Amino acid sequence: MASSKGLSSARKRDVAKLTHGFRSAFIFLFAISGMINVLALTGSFYMLQVYDRALTSGSIQTLAALSVLAIGLYLFQGAFDVIRSQVLVRVGARLDQDIAPIAHRVAIDMPRFGFSSAEALERGRDVDTVRGFLGSQGPGALFDLPWIPLYLAFVYFLHPWLGALTFAGAFILTLLTVLSEVLTRQVNGTTRQAAITRNTIADSNTRNAEVLKAMGFAGRAVARFNQANREHLALQTRSNDFGGTFGAVSRVLRMILQSATLGLGAYLTIKGELSAGAIIAASVASARALAPVDQAIANWKSFVAARTAFQRLRETVVALSQAVEPMELPAPAKYLKVDKVTVAAPGSGQILLSEVSFELVAGKALGIIGPSGGGKTTLVRALTGIWPSLRGAIRLDGAELAQWPEESLGRHLGYLPQEVSLLDATVEENISRLRPESDAFGIIAAASAAGIHEMILRLPDGYQTQLGPQGASLSAGQRQRIGLARALYGNPFLVIMDEPNSNLDGEGEAALKTAIETIKARGGIAIIVAHRPSALAAVDYVGVVQNGKLAAFGPKDEILAPAIAPAAAAPAAPAKLPRATSHLNALQERVSA
Repeated sequence: MASSKGLSSARKRDVAKLTHGFRSAFIFLFAISGMINVLALTGSFYMLQVYDRALTSGSIQTLAALSVLAIGLYLFQGAFDVIRSQVLVRVGARLDQDIAPIAHRVAIDMPRFGFSSAEALERGRDVDTVRGFLGSQGPGALFDLPWIPLYLAFVYFLHPWLGALTFAGAFILTLLTVLSEVLTRQVNGTTRQAAITRNTIADSNTRNAEVLKAMGFAGRAVARFNQANREHLALQTRSNDFGGTFGAVSRVLRMILQSATLGLGAYLTIKGELSAGAIIAASVASARALAPVDQAIANWKSFVAARTAFQRLRETVVALSQAVEPMELPAPAKYLKVDKVTVAAPGSGQILLSEVSFELVAGKALGIIGPSGGGKTTLVRALTGIWPSLRGAIRLDGAELAQWPEESLGRHLGYLPQEVSLLDATVEENISRLRPESDAFGIIAAASAAGIHEMILRLPDGYQTQLGPQGASLSAGQRQRIGLARALYGNPFLVIMDEPNSNLDGEGEAALKTAIETIKARGGIAIIVAHRPSALAAVDYVGVVQNGKLAAFGPKDEILAPAIAPAAAAPAAPAKLPRATSHLNALQERVSA
């Protein structure tokens, strides 16, 4: 109960970040809008006084005085309008500054929970959408809407019939606004989803550009994108049709109303119930009364987009809410315990790993083998905290992974993924994990442990060499070894490597073996997922993962020993095949069977 209450208060606190300090700004903007709308009556009063006083009296001095006063009031109105616009732009900039890092943090986390990269990047675009709307004309129209009664009262003061006509026009335009909201809400949601689908296909095609080019099916990939793009365009066109239709209707109604106001004013003047100046004043005031509604309809699409984006940003902030921030724990130095861990795929919920248990003490290394699709990489994702465990617990020195602050856990964990992707940064920044302060000793130590110090020195700018997007300027082996150095940086207690030698040459494999032995010697734990047997040379234990379960676990010699006999008995076995290769291949055939 207390935990639930704490989570609720934490969410409210985090959601409040979206509007923290903005209430006073909005009150100020509302007051400024009031002054702008009061000053907007200048034109009506000016025309009223010119026609009813200056023209009738024939006084040039009166006309000049009225004109000077009107110009001064217009200048004040323009100044207040500029202030309102600038405040709104700064409110949007402050929102971006406060929320964009949170949105980007969620965007980083979303792919590991089964979302596409296009859906993840949508959070960043949400910030841009809200900021762009605040810098447009739309918010000004919304702040002007509450002041419409001021103009209705002024027109009604001139004559009740004119006030009734203006009120009827405002009512009809408001109904159009509501109808626009009802008809476009579902279309806008569907259009957004179609845009995400199209962007997901585009992102997938971009990431597989080399394959598409090499094997000649780029045309079919473009056709697939084109199909999704046509569906998006059809929905976008429908949405724009709604907005354009309502905008055109509102403009026509405004022109009709303005002419009707002039016509009714002329009729009342003929009847002797209205002055000539009042006709022009009523026309100007009624047009100003309906302008915010017309402008709101014109900007309704962007308003709906901003509102939807803001709602998703609220969800984004809630997604990062935590009832209690984990406290710092002592650095792990004793053991890793995996206790009946079950893991499901975040996207589909399919169980990929079930009831896995084992324990490793400091100074030991474990090799994970098994057939493809058996659950090895799933186990790695669970051990690193990338995928949450559905059941069971993973503990470092008795503390579950969730009990460690994320940055603190990261300092004690090194991870080399199966597909190494480097950041668009320097070699130094990649190895040091973007550490802000310089740590030359630690970086060189990690590079030396991975056996790449000399290789880095041969690069154009050494450790300051910019790698570019995903380190495309390096070979696959070089990227893998820099990734290994990044995993070893800071001497983490637990180092997990998924296929660490898939792109390594003989020199790289020797460096990998040395790195594993160094981890053990300093009291760390190493876990290596491998298909090539050379990666298992320095491990103490071997685990066999098959069909989502830990089929076998124990000392390396005991696990591999059953494979020796069938390997030795095979008469056609190559005479020069390394002993470890024979054992591992035989074991894999036995596991697959």
